[in-house]
Amino acid sequence: MGESLSKKGLLNLFVVYTVWSTTYLAMRVGVDPGNGAPPFIFGAARMLVAALILLALARMQKQSIRPTKSEFVTLFTVGNLLWLGGNGLVLWAEQYVESGFTCLLVSAAPIWATIIELILYKKKPSGLLIFSLLVGFLGVAVLCIPTFRSDFSNDTFAVIALLFSSVCWALGSVLQSRRPVSLSPQAMSGYHQLAAFIGFGLVSLALGEPSPHPTTAAWLAWLYLVIFGSVFAFTSYIFSLRLLPINIAMTYAYVNPVLALFLGWLLLDESIGAWTLLGAFLVIISVVGIFRVKHQRTGQTAAADRTA
Repeated sequence: MGESLSKKGLLNLFVVYTVWSTTYLAMRVGVDPGNGAPPFIFGAARMLVAALILLALARMQKQSIRPTKSEFVTLFTVGNLLWLGGNGLVLWAEQYVESGFTCLLVSAAPIWATIIELILYKKKPSGLLIFSLLVGFLGVAVLCIPTFRSDFSNDTFAVIALLFSSVCWALGSVLQSRRPVSLSPQAMSGYHQLAAFIGFGLVSLALGEPSPHPTTAAWLAWLYLVIFGSVFAFTSYIFSLRLLPINIAMTYAYVNPVLALFLGWLLLDESIGAWTLLGAFLVIISVVGIFRVKHQRTGQTAAADRTA
């Protein structure tokens, strides 16, 4: 009989399910054009405060917060890929597209990450992996069809930005896994977001964003993203990885899009059409297949190690 799952791990995974699903909703509210918070200024403020909180927590727990020069370069590069590219483009896009749709496109990151890994490691994909990737591409295409069939507009640019966002997040994740850093997860995330603060600031200056005049709704969304999105949910995710099997912990990748879609419909009256439902189904099936292949490979490697 297999061991029962950690209750603490499941509780933390539930936090990841719920909180990360709501961050897209909060970003949508925060950068709404009527709420007076330009997206990159909004993101820069979040990055700075979250970074200081995470680094302070790491310091209070007597964790090392001094990366080497090469580690700092990695943290700076990965931080801007994950947060400026992955999150900043989402903030900009959510001025024009709905939060549930945004989460669905961003949830395709494992698809892009798998392709990047296949290219870098020069591995031959299995039949299941090829099928999963093709299903994922079809799902992304289905999600984009309604926008690309209409006249070229800000909505079109937003969808393109979300596609690039997903690729940036995947590239940053793969790069970090290939260049590990000898710091705690809290310290790493702190430096990632501190680096992204610089990136957000430079982009904001380059775009000439107007001075912010955030409404109460924008302030509340920002506060929620700092405390719950950047600090609380991240810590819960790390705990879930430590206390649960990886195939269980990674289920957030196909639970979050469903919850985000539902919450957008429930709280912001966002529409859910047939194209969205079909695209969501295909992307989630693809991600499930990709994680199944990775889990099988991990199990095979562990078995080989035990018999070696």
